[in-house]
Amino acid sequence: MSYLLKRRFPISIQHLLIPCFVIILSLLAFIFENQTIDLLVYQRSAITNGEYWRLFTGHFFHTNKYHLMLNLAGLTMLWALHGEFYTIKNYSLLFLVSALTCSLGLYFFSPDLHQYVGLSGVLHGIFVWGALMDIKQKDKTGYLLFIGVWLKIAHEQIYGASSDVSTLIAANVAVDAHLWGAIGGLIFSLLYFYRLQKTNMLNSPKYL
Repeated sequence: MSYLLKRRFPISIQHLLIPCFVIILSLLAFIFENQTIDLLVYQRSAITNGEYWRLFTGHFFHTNKYHLMLNLAGLTMLWALHGEFYTIKNYSLLFLVSALTCSLGLYFFSPDLHQYVGLSGVLHGIFVWGALMDIKQKDKTGYLLFIGVWLKIAHEQIYGASSDVSTLIAANVAVDAHLWGAIGGLIFSLLYFYRLQKTNMLNSPKYL
């Protein structure tokens, strides 16, 4: 029981720092939206004109308080589920890769999407990595999570997102962001596992 509790609520600074930082940045972006959104939001025309920082900063903005609450709840749930795997370094890189892959995917393959806000694309990338970490740790639920997230993405690509969610956040759900964010999480996972394998090989007795 104590092991399950520890896994569900990983509260060390390594596990908590970057997720809390993301929450704080999202709250600040929401509070000071009027002063910052024109400079920082993902906007296709501005990115085309060289404002590349928007590929990253745009993810911290939200359409309304319900959109913000949904995304922060998702971020918290992922921490509760997989936070034991988080470190300051790996979570920062995972977030960065997922965010940039999501934005670049939208920029190059969704030309009709002129503006995008929200963490949901990045959250799909974090979810994918967490599920693969479960699998690596021989946790069979990881297979269910990994298959489930791709089935959800496939359903959204074919049928679109829930109209109830669109109504709640007062905007169309950018389902392509979920796809590209998940791909970003997969790319990071492959690089992460390759690095782990290489490190383990170098630390094995035959290399000492």
